[in-house]
Amino acid sequence: MVATTVHLMRHGEVHNPTGLLYGRLPGYGLSERGRQMADRVADHVRGRDITVLVASPLQRAQETAAPIAAALGLDIMTDERILEAENKFQGLTFGVGDGSLRHPRHWPLLVNPLRPSWGEPYTAQVDRMLAAIRSARDAAGGHEALLVSHQLPIWVARLALTNRRLWHDPRRRQCSLASLTSLEFEDDRFVGLRYSEPAADLLPGASQVAGA
Repeated sequence: MVATTVHLMRHGEVHNPTGLLYGRLPGYGLSERGRQMADRVADHVRGRDITVLVASPLQRAQETAAPIAAALGLDIMTDERILEAENKFQGLTFGVGDGSLRHPRHWPLLVNPLRPSWGEPYTAQVDRMLAAIRSARDAAGGHEALLVSHQLPIWVARLALTNRRLWHDPRRRQCSLASLTSLEFEDDRFVGLRYSEPAADLLPGASQVAGA
């Protein structure tokens, strides 16, 4: 039996003073607090048996992975399969007051929260995330891999692996900034997970944009 761990890490806090849903837009890097979060996780995993480090191509994920790469002496591999979910509200503020929901032209996007109708289907996100997880697991076989991704793709992958429905309340996701969702495998069989927040002390006051 070969035991392998794949850590799914959400990136650190993003500099986003206007509060946009930035999605896949370029140019959104880490805030100062976000860089501190990345450094905290780098210290947390230093010395662990991580042999594979992968990041989403988005700037915030690459910047989060950088100090981890330095701490572990690894190169960062980039995988588009762990990219942020597509979202038709990208580039807008999301809310009823001055947000995009006050405009009737956006209301049809909300007709089917089970899919969801405003963006990439949950099933599509699961398929690409699980494929990336399998690739990282096989590459790290007998060791550990760390993938820097985004909240929603990480969360729906977790739901799928634990045989839970993909439709959910975004407010109840257990996937804070710079958190680690650690997946345990025996050979190619998923056997359990652990969740941790190495930067928990930096979370109070941090910007938690939904779908980030």
